[in-house]
Parts: sequence; C-alpha cells; structure tokens
Amino acid sequence: MKAEIICVGTEILMGNIVNTNAAYIAEGLAGLGISCFYQSVVGDNDSRLGEVFKEAAGRADVVILSGGLGPTEDDLTKETVAKAMGQELVLDDKAWKQIQKFFEKRNLKLTDNNKKQAYVPRGAKVLYNKNGTAPGIIAINDNVTAILLPGPPGELIPMWDDQVAPYLRSLSGESFYSEMVKICGSGESFVETDLKDLIDAQDNPTIATYAKTGEVHVRVTARGASEKEAHKLVKPVVKEIKKRFGSKIFTTDENVTLEASVMQLLNENKLTLATAESLTGGMFTSRLISVPGASEVIKFGFITYSNKSKRKYLGVKRSTIDKYGAVSEQCAKEMAKGCAAVTKADAAVALTGIAGPDGGTDEKPVGLTYIGVSVLGKIKVKKYLFSGEREKIRESAAAAALTLLRQCLLESLTERTFSVK
Repeated sequence: MKAEIICVGTEILMGNIVNTNAAYIAEGLAGLGISCFYQSVVGDNDSRLGEVFKEAAGRADVVILSGGLGPTEDDLTKETVAKAMGQELVLDDKAWKQIQKFFEKRNLKLTDNNKKQAYVPRGAKVLYNKNGTAPGIIAINDNVTAILLPGPPGELIPMWDDQVAPYLRSLSGESFYSEMVKICGSGESFVETDLKDLIDAQDNPTIATYAKTGEVHVRVTARGASEKEAHKLVKPVVKEIKKRFGSKIFTTDENVTLEASVMQLLNENKLTLATAESLTGGMFTSRLISVPGASEVIKFGFITYSNKSKRKYLGVKRSTIDKYGAVSEQCAKEMAKGCAAVTKADAAVALTGIAGPDGGTDEKPVGLTYIGVSVLGKIKVKKYLFSGEREKIRESAAAAALTLLRQCLLESLTERTFSVK
C-alpha cells in the first residue's frame, strides 16, 4: 500500500509555523509498514489544492490531508477534495451536535459558519473529534481513499492514534509490529555504518534510522499473518542491534525520552542532582524538569552566565578564569565540583561554552563547549565543538550533557557493583 501526505495551510507554506504534522504522520505510516514516497505543502487555494490532490490520488492508494477543516472561507480542504472525488457534502447530525455542545460547554457563541464544519462527503466515515470542533473524514471512491484530519496537532495526534492508525492497519490484511531502538552517544552516520549489513539485507523486517539532536532512533518493522508472528521477526533484529550498541541504547520504548531514562537512573538509585548552566541558560535543567517526578531528584539549578556568578555561587577560582578562561576544561571541572559541594547533591552537571554568533576566536571558536559531570565525587569533563546557529548549539549541548551524565551514572553504578562483589 502507498500513501501520500498533503499538509494544507498558507501559514505552513510561508514558514510561520513548523510542519510537525507531516513528521508525525510519516512516522506513523512507517510504523504501519505503509510506503510514503511524496509529501506536499499547499496554501489555502482551491485550484492549487485540487491539482495537488489529483496528482497524489494518481500515485497513491491513500492520500492523507491535514488542515483546512476550519469554519472560515479559506478552509477549503473538505470542499476541494469532495469536488475532486465527485461527492456531495451533507450535514452530519452527530458532528453538528458535538460542535454545539463544544460551544455550550465553554459558554461561547456559535456563528453561522461553525455549521460548515459539520458537513461531510455523502457516505464518508466520520472521525468524531474529542478535542476540537472539526471532525476528520475518510472518503472513498473507486480510485483513492482520502483521509482528512484537522490541523492542530492536539486534535490530529489523538485522532490518528485512536481512529486512523487502526483503520489503516485493517486495510492491509496483514499485521505489523514495530519497535524503536533509541541510541545516544553515536551520530547517524556511525549508526548507519554499523548497521549497514542489516540494512542492505533488509526485506522483512525493515530498518530505518532517524536523526534527532544528540540521538539516533532505529525503527524495526515487520509484517506477518499476525502481530505475534511479526513480533517474532522483529525480536532477533533488535537483539542484534542491542549487541552492537550496548549501553548506548537508552530505551526500546518509543514513549521514553533520553531525559526520562536519565531521571529513571537517578531515581532508581536514590541519587540527587544539581545543575550549573552558563551556555544553555536553563535549557538542560528544563529538559529534566519536563519529566514527572523531577522534584524527587533535582535539588538545585544555577544559571551562572557571568564570570562573577561562577565565582560567587560555585566557587570557581578567579585565577582559573584569568588563566584558562570561562570556556575551558578547568572552569567546567570547578563548576561541577562546586555545584555538587554547595548543594550536597550526589551528582552535578556543569555546562560552559560559546553559543555565538559572536565571541569566538581561532583558539576558541563558536560552538566550543565543555561539560563537566560529578557523580559521587568523581568528575569527568568532556570537550565538544558543535556547529549551527546559536539555538542549535545550545540544544546540542543540552543533549550531550544528558548523554554524558547517563554515561557517568552507568560507570559509577558498575564500579559500585564490582566493589560490592
């Protein structure tokens, strides 16, 4: 089965918002074993959308569209697709009642154009929206199946998970099982090289790599007569990947993030953490705090952006900064050591670097970063040279700090295990 994605909205086309819907749908299709060879973005224009839809319908079995289901005149997706498929729009009573209830519950006034959202192609399967007003639609004719989804991710994602994915799974006649292996501490090119023999030989299961900031995700997907059979095919491949990457694999649970895996390590071993950030200005700590239960682990967080604050709160020596500079291995080490000492935390992480765009030199270029980690008194400092714009450098540093903290925690736990033995 082949699918194609069309995201509708002038705001996407103009770059005013990031098109996260296409990424989510594409990843969902991959997990279902459905091929997707084309993606398009088109503005709120009837003729251009009609052309793009007809082209997609000529190439794919399923065309998935997101956006353009709102109540205003420039929300044209449903009308354009219905016209292209030769289908009449009719009022869906259940959808209209849900829209009325949505407004009543929030004490909002209905306008005449809100009823527009309750019209659907005759005979279509309606995907009722629990999180908004626009219902989704599955419209079918002899040539193609069109799946229309609302644009807001908070509406699209649950509708995809609860209704669209099960529907697409039922079409294939086969069962699919997918598992995600998440790796930190190795770049995508290294991961792909190490898996090249498996990727070259792939048929069923298939292996796909996805690069994230500071991480690589490897999805293994198999098809079979049953989910159990597909699972059996995935299992040995995942086992081989685990063998090759060992402790660099932080989870095989698609819903677990790198920061969640680090917090779990700290929590399970009853270790507390403090942070000292210069370069990242709280970005690293923010990732950790996004994990539920972070208050049980994180004791304190410093943002020591100035040299004075590094000396005052972390005990970094003036002579260290004068001799080596604030962006140096020596400063990162003293930041981590001081952070652990002043907070009495079991572990501490310190980041210092040059985010740019200014401030770099030949000796210390933009992107130069030092990360120090202290775990139970043992300190490790690592040097990095990140590339990209200011925000990208900061994001890369926060991801690298998570990876280094995890590595130091694992090393400490291993040492303690051996010492007990």
